[in-house]
Amino acid sequence: MTRRDQNLTEEPEAPEVNPAYASWQLAKAFTTAAEHEDPAVRERAREKVEKWEQVLRGIFDGTVKHGSRTPLGEVPPWATLEVITGGFATGDLLASGPLLEHELALLRRLPAVLPGDERRAINSWYLTDSGLQELQDLLLTTCYEVNVPEETALLVVAWLLQNRHVEQARELVDTLAPFFNRLRFYPVPTGRPLRTGTRVHLQDVGKTLEDLRKLKPNRRVAAQKEAVEIWAPFYDRMVSLFLDRPAADWSVRATAMLAEYARLRARHRLCGKPEKRKEHFAQLLALLEHGAPDPQKLGEAQLRRLEVILDRYVAKRGAPGTPENLAQREREARAVAGPTHYELVAPVTARLAKYPNRDALPALAPLEGAIAAEEARTFEIAEGTPIPASILRRVRRCLEDNVAALVERGIITSGDTLAVVLPQLVSGLRATGIADAVLRQVYAANYQAFRRRRSLLLLNLESQVRIEELPWVAVLERFRDNAPTEHGLARQALDEITTLTLAAFPFAILPNKLLQELRALTQSAELKIPLVDEIAADIFMGQFSEKFVAAAQIAAELLEGSLYARYYAIDFAGIRSMCVDESREKPKTFFARFSTERRNGFAEMCAARAGVQAVRGDVVTNGMILEQQQILTTQNLAVLYARLGLADALRQQLLPMARTCFEWVCRRQQMKIDDPHARLIMLKNTAYAWRQMMFFLSVLDLRSATDWLDWARAHFAKQQEDFRTRFAPAMKGLELAFAHRPAPEIDDPANGARRFLGWSKATHWLMPGGIVSH
Repeated sequence: MTRRDQNLTEEPEAPEVNPAYASWQLAKAFTTAAEHEDPAVRERAREKVEKWEQVLRGIFDGTVKHGSRTPLGEVPPWATLEVITGGFATGDLLASGPLLEHELALLRRLPAVLPGDERRAINSWYLTDSGLQELQDLLLTTCYEVNVPEETALLVVAWLLQNRHVEQARELVDTLAPFFNRLRFYPVPTGRPLRTGTRVHLQDVGKTLEDLRKLKPNRRVAAQKEAVEIWAPFYDRMVSLFLDRPAADWSVRATAMLAEYARLRARHRLCGKPEKRKEHFAQLLALLEHGAPDPQKLGEAQLRRLEVILDRYVAKRGAPGTPENLAQREREARAVAGPTHYELVAPVTARLAKYPNRDALPALAPLEGAIAAEEARTFEIAEGTPIPASILRRVRRCLEDNVAALVERGIITSGDTLAVVLPQLVSGLRATGIADAVLRQVYAANYQAFRRRRSLLLLNLESQVRIEELPWVAVLERFRDNAPTEHGLARQALDEITTLTLAAFPFAILPNKLLQELRALTQSAELKIPLVDEIAADIFMGQFSEKFVAAAQIAAELLEGSLYARYYAIDFAGIRSMCVDESREKPKTFFARFSTERRNGFAEMCAARAGVQAVRGDVVTNGMILEQQQILTTQNLAVLYARLGLADALRQQLLPMARTCFEWVCRRQQMKIDDPHARLIMLKNTAYAWRQMMFFLSVLDLRSATDWLDWARAHFAKQQEDFRTRFAPAMKGLELAFAHRPAPEIDDPANGARRFLGWSKATHWLMPGGIVSH
């Protein structure tokens, strides 16, 4: 995604964004828009085409400076940009665009406004006595909604004026006024108050209804049901007719049966058996068509074929109408009896539609019950029919409960999913330090909207916009008293969320979105914890900030001399000797530029450990260096374990967490994955899970770790033979580390052991031959 100067004798030029990635995305969207069978998917793809065309225009005409935190130049960093896959800004602002319904409704109450000046008129009206009174009423009732952070700005102005902070209000309005013509600085009025508390939800009722209505019938199941309920009885009647062929009215009955087939086939087209020439059904139907006018026209070969079909039918099922035949058909009918899952979507949708679209479900019981008598009559489904688990899983996505309960129910299934719901909880905790209850609600609503902003593609260690940079939030911060209550609640939430995440998803590194929420909690708890983001290999510019070194030093203090250090052959003493000044409020930045002039010791160490030259522009090289960074820092595990003191909280869970990691690695490694790129991603993720496992084993007591090794040997022995053969070098390396052998021997070809890493310059030893790694 970036152009990189690979000349090591010169200072590198400023990196630029390469349009190749955007062009590839555009081509992919074009293909989907033209070829996908689903009209809804095609329409979404056409929208993507428009967005990627905007991105490319911005790159080529220079109107959008990708890689900068202010890519639109004249637009300040606090304005919410429309950002699509890969962090590319389209050039649009989310608080701008066409007038929305609530804006049009307000305009109808105002004096006539010149076209193009509508938004300026609305922003200005909210600063009149009438407008301020309306904002103050919204503040009091909390009957408003905030979709982008800008929509809280004039609420803050109204509060400031109401509380006689006139100068601060004037300064804020002066900052906003240049954008009155473009942006919405006012909220969406609603008929319901804001929701608060510790209960969260993954999505609202409206989104869940939308998902349910997108479901389509399972064609295979429907075809099977059609075959049993429509075509099997028809086939039986054809056989009966041919067995009764000497009858005087045979031709009349045959002609009527052909007409019946035409009517049935016009309505029932899912099952293909009636038209498959090799099937007895189709062959018998062809004989019926030929013989209907006069059965005497059937030739000798046709009669022989007819005799074979009838004999095989009777031998397999018994003659139509016999007890044997009826029993078999009854068994087949029972197998497909009852409504399909698709038919059961309608009553569930009707139940869910009784709740407000923007709310969550307080409980599941009213949605999960079997079909009631009234529903049976309305939807023609048997009373007492249970709702399938596949449908209930979708319904549960709008359940509101505490985070732990949602994880236990399987609604939150990953750290990424957890990151989606956490702003609902963290927003309230971050607002606790604000004394005024009304202002707390404004802050919480703004926080949740801010967390919905998508991250920009940034280069040169530029940081994403922080919430405190929003002018109206900067004003709010002046009214924060930093009460001990806020610190205590934030610390408690931080401990609980971290423990829950590690225990529930031990095989996955903490995603960047989740780290945002953990950082917000550490800030509220007044803790200094150097959490490090996962850096994408294709945008890594060879620079590490100081927090990476600080995180590695904490790992060194915790893990020096451990199983982890032996397995990965880490010189933790050398890392501990690196000087990091943690006393400064704003840590300085280490520049690990890959040039002859300036190199960072930490980046150089990572490159040396990876066995690569520090060359900018090579994605595989970057990936290998970044993997070593993750090994040295443990990618936040050591930092959280040590700084939060998680030893007691995780003591009983470390052993099952390590087992879960090993099981997950074995399971993923044995999945059938044909796409080479997808297989490479699997390889990388399993190597990361292996690293997490090694950390958990290293903070276990020796006896528990030894017990784990015995269990792992037994579990490995139960796996498929081809996997055991492929993965044996990794197991040998693990055994050597447990045996306290010197770590370098793990990759000694003489002993057949390998250290399990995810990135490799050559074809990875765990990949099928011929696939180039990463």
